Amino acid sequence: QVQVVESGGGLVQPGESLRLSCAASGSISSIYGMGWFRQAPGKLRELVARVSTEGQANYGDSMQGRLTISRDDAKNTMYLQMETLRPEDTAVYSCYADIRPSAGSVQRFWGQGTQVTVSS
Repeated sequence: QVQVVESGGGLVQPGESLRLSCAASGSISSIYGMGWFRQAPGKLRELVARVSTEGQANYGDSMQGRLTISRDDAKNTMYLQMETLRPEDTAVYSCYADIRPSAGSVQRFWGQGTQVTVSS
């Protein structure tokens, strides 16, 4: 059984930073692409950032220049460092990982989401 779990969300003030983590566990053969989406109340879900197996990063438009995505394959974990947060960054941030389980084909696994609130 494979699980993906986010951590690191919380309440921060405008201008502060936050680092989210996304850890995969279970019977994993390989992890391919990983990434983050976010959804704010009343808004569509949007891509925040993604990182390929080779470590190539792509960022969504909304947080350009304020993000660093990385992964530690030895720990099956991905990180999202967010800088200079703004109130409009308030959302539920969800991570995904494209995983080949020990038995079976590649699937996209999602975490449960972590709330990020930016407010003074």
